[in-house]
Amino acid sequence: MCGIVGYAGNVETACGKPLEVCLQGLERLEYRGYDSAGVALTASGMDKVTVRKKAGRLKNLVEDIECKPMPLATVGIGHTRWATNGEPSDVNAHPHTSMDGKVAIIHNGIIENASQLRLDLQAEGYRFASATDTEVAAKLLGKIVDKIIAEEGKPNLFKAVRRMARMLEGAFTILATDCRQPDIVVGARHDSPLVVGLGDGENFLGSDVAAFVAYTKRAMEVDQDQAVCVSADKVIVTDFDGNVIENPKTYTVDWDASAAEKGGWDSFMDKEIHDDPAAVQRTLLGRFDPNGDITLDEVRIDQHDFKAIDKIIVVACGTASYAGQVAKYAIEHWVRIPVEIELAHEFRYRDPILTPRTLVVAISQSGETMDTLMALRHAREQGSKVLAICNTQGASIPRESDAVLYTHAGPEVAVASTKAFVAQITAAYLLGLYLAQVKGAMFRDEIHQVLDSLKDMPRKIQWVLDTRPKTIQAAAERMVNANSFLFLGRHVGYPVALEGALKLKEIAYTFTEGFAAGELKHGPIALVDEGEPVVFIVPPERGRNVLHAKVISGIEEVKARGAYIIAVAEQGDPDVERYADVVFWRPACPTLMSPLVDVVPLQLFAMDMAKLKGYDVDKPRNLAKSVTVE
Repeated sequence: MCGIVGYAGNVETACGKPLEVCLQGLERLEYRGYDSAGVALTASGMDKVTVRKKAGRLKNLVEDIECKPMPLATVGIGHTRWATNGEPSDVNAHPHTSMDGKVAIIHNGIIENASQLRLDLQAEGYRFASATDTEVAAKLLGKIVDKIIAEEGKPNLFKAVRRMARMLEGAFTILATDCRQPDIVVGARHDSPLVVGLGDGENFLGSDVAAFVAYTKRAMEVDQDQAVCVSADKVIVTDFDGNVIENPKTYTVDWDASAAEKGGWDSFMDKEIHDDPAAVQRTLLGRFDPNGDITLDEVRIDQHDFKAIDKIIVVACGTASYAGQVAKYAIEHWVRIPVEIELAHEFRYRDPILTPRTLVVAISQSGETMDTLMALRHAREQGSKVLAICNTQGASIPRESDAVLYTHAGPEVAVASTKAFVAQITAAYLLGLYLAQVKGAMFRDEIHQVLDSLKDMPRKIQWVLDTRPKTIQAAAERMVNANSFLFLGRHVGYPVALEGALKLKEIAYTFTEGFAAGELKHGPIALVDEGEPVVFIVPPERGRNVLHAKVISGIEEVKARGAYIIAVAEQGDPDVERYADVVFWRPACPTLMSPLVDVVPLQLFAMDMAKLKGYDVDKPRNLAKSVTVE
C-alpha cells in the first residue's frame, strides 16, 4: 500500500539531494497511498533525526517544507501513507521516532503483534503519541539500538533492524536511519516489497523502482526475510540472522521516468487509457519465432510439464480477476481443458483441489498483491506449477512463481487500472494459444489466424479512442446525476460488464452492479424503473447469433420498463440502433477479441463521469494502487 523511498549519499558532504530524492520519489509513489506523507533526514553532527510530516496529499508536506526549510543531509527516508492503523493525521503520519529521537523509521504493512509489543513497552515506561503499529516498531528499534550500544560500545543499526525483524509478526517493509550513523539507511522486508537502486556514489531504496528510476535504472532484488544496508558506495544484503547474501540478483529497468509522468495529459488515467493500444502491442512483442509460432522465452516450465496440464486455476483480485474471466472463455475454447477463476483472497481458505498437473496462473499488475502472493505460495506448497502474469519487473509474485509472462504495459500510475487490463488479457491469450500449440489442440494455421486477429487489435482500440470520445462525453454529461447503474453482458461480455461497473464505482463513486445478462430475470430486473441507466455489452451478430439475440431480448425487457439504454456494440448493428438510447460503437472483430475494445469506452465513460463530478480520477478516496496487505 504505502510508498517508501530511501537515499544514501556522500557522508562527507551534506546537501539537499536526500530531500530532493525523497520528495521526487514520493511524488512518483503517491499512487500507493495519499493519506499523509513525511520525510526524515540525517547528517553528521545532528543530535536527533530531523522529521517533517503532514496529513493529506504530498503537496501539503512540500508546502510546509517550502515555508520552513529542512537542513542539508547525507541520508534520507520518505513515506506516503495509506492508513491501516490510526486515522490520517499529522501524528499518525510516518516517519516515527525512537524515544530519544535519534532513530526514525518508515513502514509499509501491518505488524500483527503490535498490540502486545505496545503493552510490553508501556510496562517499561515507553509512551506513545500515535495509534499506529509503526510507532511501536520505532520505539522497539530504539530500545534495541540502545541495548547494542550498551553491549558493544557503539550503535549498529543494521544488527538492530535484523533483531527487530525477528520479533515482528505480520507483513512489513521497514526503512530506518540513525543520526549516530549518518552514512547508512537500513531496510528489512517480510511479505512486503523492497528494491535497491544502484547508483554511482549513491544508492537508493524503494517500495518499487518508480522511487528512483529518475536517477538510476540499475536495480537489485531484496528477497523475502532479508535485510539490506545501503551507503553511498556499498550495498550489503543479509538474512534476518545476519548471514550475507552473495551476489543478489540485479536487473535493468526497461522504462524511464518520463513513462511515469503525465506528458501533457490532464490525468494519468487519461494517458493510460490512451496507452491501451501500445500496451497490447508491447505485450505481443518478441513472443514469436521467425515462423510465426509462439515462443515464450521467459517461461521456465518444460514443454513436457505444459503438455501434462489438465486444469488451470487463475488467482487474482479486482480488475485482474476480470481479465482472468475473459481468458477463461478463450482458453477453454482453444485448449479444451477446464479453467477456474478464483478470487485470491478466498482461494487458500476453501481447501482447493490442486495436483502437479494443475497450472495456477497468478495475475497482478504490481506483482505485490498480498492475497495473490499468498494464494500462489499455497499452490506451490501443494505441488502445482505457478505462472505469473505481471507488469512489474523484480516484484514478489514473478520472483516466487515458476514462470512469468511480463505484460510490458509500462508503469500504471492511476489507481484505477486500465491499460493493465487489456495487457493482462493479451498475455493470458498468448498463454492459451501457446498451450494449444504445445498440446496440439489447434491446427497451426488456426493459431496463426487467431494471432493475426490479436495483432490487429491495437488498431481497433485506437479507432475507438479516435472516434468515440465525444459520444462518451455527451453520455456522461446526461448521466452524471444518476444514482445507480446496471452493467450486463453475456459470454466474454460478462467480465467486461463487471470491469465497467468497477471503474464507475472506483472513481465516480456511483453505486453500480455488474451482472451476467441471463441473471436479469432472476432478480436484478426488480431494480429497473423509469430512467434507470442500464449498460449492455452486445456481442457481434456474426458467428454466435444466439448470444446476440439473447442480449437484444434483455435490452427489450428493460426498455419496456423505462430503462435508459447505453450499449457497447459492433458498428451498424440494426437491433442496437433500434433499442439503445446511446451506442458506443466498436469496429468489427471476433467475439473473443471484443473485450479488448469493449472495455475502452467504459474506461472513458467512468473517467468522464468522475471529472464532471469534480473528483480526482488518479487518486480515488480510500483506495491505493498496490494492495500489499491481506
